Amino acid sequence: MKDSWGFKIGIAIVGFFLLIAIFAPWLPVPSPLEQNLELEFFGPRPGHPLGLGENGVDVLSHLVHATRVSLGVSLISVLISASVGGFLGLISALKRGWVDQLIMRLVDIVYSFPGILLVVALAAFLGPSITNLILCLSLTGWASYARIIRGVSLSLVERDFVQGARALGASNSRILLWHLFPNVLPTMIVKMTYGIGSVILAESSLGFLGLGAPPGTPSWGQLLNSGREVMTSAPHLVILPASALVLTVMAFNLIGDAVRDAIDPKMRT
Repeated sequence: MKDSWGFKIGIAIVGFFLLIAIFAPWLPVPSPLEQNLELEFFGPRPGHPLGLGENGVDVLSHLVHATRVSLGVSLISVLISASVGGFLGLISALKRGWVDQLIMRLVDIVYSFPGILLVVALAAFLGPSITNLILCLSLTGWASYARIIRGVSLSLVERDFVQGARALGASNSRILLWHLFPNVLPTMIVKMTYGIGSVILAESSLGFLGLGAPPGTPSWGQLLNSGREVMTSAPHLVILPASALVLTVMAFNLIGDAVRDAIDPKMRT
């Protein structure tokens, strides 16, 4: 995996954006709330290397602080989704019976709605806020982890090492923690790596629709929305946040490909 050019490029891009997100408050950029109405939608100029956007907000500052929001929301949402979905998937495969049926019917209910439409509906109902945004993305994201981890776990519970542990009197919690979880963890990591890119796109889509972060909070989606009506006169408002989105999602997908190939070379295409 370390020799994969895709992995190296992905790590470099993700590392760059993570550093920006971590050190955003201390970087030498203006406040994202600072406005200059006289320079609204102006292009690059001294003191504003990437131009200005709606209400004269510095685009570089907006992008930097939006990186903090997008990556923070996405990472937290994926961790919650993977934790809840992975646990339910393990329980479903281990307990079987009515527990399995109940969890899988809940998964089917989530899957019965188009993913982005369900997220939009929840976000519109709960209102724009960072907490609600994470909640919406987590409520719609756990089902895919539950289904995948259940499928992997069903084959594991029939293996000799699990049957042997049962014969020796191991409890379900011990089997789950010491025998199933370590074996499904690689699959979960691959899924999470791909999932971060998808959640970043979902978060930006909600921001574009005005259902994501509250007004005044920097967001790549909000910046795209503010630039869609002035694309011809201020194309930088669309090109820059769109480029940040493409690079970030591509980087996580490259990392996911490399991790998947390292874990199971047979999955290479």
